[in-house]
Amino acid sequence: MKNRVYCLYRVSTLRQVDFDDQNQTDIPMQRRECHKFAEKMGWEIVGEAQEDGISGYKVRASDRDKIQLLREYAKNGKFDILLVYMFDRLGRIADETPFILEWFVKNGIQVWSTQEGEQRFDSHTDKLINYIRFWQADGESEKTSIRTKTGLGQLVEDGHFKGGTPPFGYDLIKGDRINKRKHHTHDLIINPLEADIVKIIFDRYINWRYGALRIAAFLNESGVRTKKGNAWHPASIRHILINPTYCGILRSGESHSQVLPQLQIIDPPSYSHAQEIMKQRKKDYIGEKPVLNIRANALLAGFVYCGHCGSKLTLTTSGKAYVKENGEKGQKKRIRYVCYGKTRKQTNCDGQTGYTSHILDGKASEIICQTLSGLGTRPPTQLIYSRYFREFRESKSILERLKHDYLQADKKYIQLKSEVVKTILGESVYSKETLNEMLNTAHEKLISLEAALESAQRKVTQASQQLDKQMAERKEVTWEGLYRLSDATNRRLILLHVVNKVTVRANYEIEIEFKEDMDNLTHFVDFI
Repeated sequence: MKNRVYCLYRVSTLRQVDFDDQNQTDIPMQRRECHKFAEKMGWEIVGEAQEDGISGYKVRASDRDKIQLLREYAKNGKFDILLVYMFDRLGRIADETPFILEWFVKNGIQVWSTQEGEQRFDSHTDKLINYIRFWQADGESEKTSIRTKTGLGQLVEDGHFKGGTPPFGYDLIKGDRINKRKHHTHDLIINPLEADIVKIIFDRYINWRYGALRIAAFLNESGVRTKKGNAWHPASIRHILINPTYCGILRSGESHSQVLPQLQIIDPPSYSHAQEIMKQRKKDYIGEKPVLNIRANALLAGFVYCGHCGSKLTLTTSGKAYVKENGEKGQKKRIRYVCYGKTRKQTNCDGQTGYTSHILDGKASEIICQTLSGLGTRPPTQLIYSRYFREFRESKSILERLKHDYLQADKKYIQLKSEVVKTILGESVYSKETLNEMLNTAHEKLISLEAALESAQRKVTQASQQLDKQMAERKEVTWEGLYRLSDATNRRLILLHVVNKVTVRANYEIEIEFKEDMDNLTHFVDFI
């Protein structure tokens, strides 16, 4: 009876999966050598396991599905010999891999390498040789890792892209540099349509105080997709927000390039502002958190403090039942600010427990309007409408991106339809079932994009009409008028840029601490 053999093949990178004469660790070569060796030994190969892009130096056996599968098969007696091209295909971790190999031997499985023969454990010398082999492999991997890290760091410091998939917002173009394999390397170039989406992401995060979850939902609802055509995930948004490439700085580990203007999508101050907001959003942030929510149910939420004990006032909402004229039951919403220190009995507060929101907000608004009316200058006309210009520009950017995606999807659908005849003639690389599934998926994507396009076009029209309306209404607007014309969300945006703190004492005695640069308010008009 022939010995039953299970072969294991592994490569550290996906580039090694295909055959390459200059790379002696690729999958086809390993398979060929193992089959040749098994045939020479008179063994029967009963199974093969392949690990693509799995580092034997960085990935532990517990995280390698194929190793766990082989262990399970070994316990169930499904094979007699584990065959690899070289023993380092089992791994390169000095404190783990020797014991993996030893585990198989102790469980009745012979372990062979086509280049190094059988590894036995008949003596202490065998165990020492086994350990030294993987200790050496571990060292070589560590040296390779250090060389690669250093090389990539130097590449980035010189202002070159280190390779891989370009970030959203960029494309790759063939560069002039030649690598050691005599191949042209690639450089980054800004993709204008994607860059506009990146600007929207930073704008919504910084100026509108959207979180990553809400930005992802906004883009998905608008029909905008990632570079790979997938829906946006909050993690993808966060990755964009922390990536310094968008302000023109390439990074690899601790290494950074100088600022590269040709790659700059976001200006450095805006990027730094985004990092500061992200830091402030963390639960373990130490210090007074700034107002991060512009969609609160009350104007002063996050701004107002108790003048008696210094505690922050929080919002509470309650309902009061009533009967409508038609006999239907309804409920009136009552919103109040309450002293957190007093309600939680954390302070000896002698002030009011709560304040009705619309009364407090109204009194604060009058003080804000009086202060704004005292400013002698009017807001620059070209800045008054900036919010509406931005919304119009944003809706147009999304529309252009969707047009591009639709054309690409339509092109792919036409290409797939051209494969139908080839499939009938047996000349296509796709089976009938596979092609049918791909066609259905492509058609569904087209329908989805078409609906998103129609919605985006309506939003462009609405944004254009709103811009025209605001320009007509605000020709002679003052700073005070700008505040009074703003809706609840925009008023909170104004407060973010003009008010530091609001303090209230019993009987609605209000004191507002304004920002120091109140004499020059052009900086905040950009956000309303």
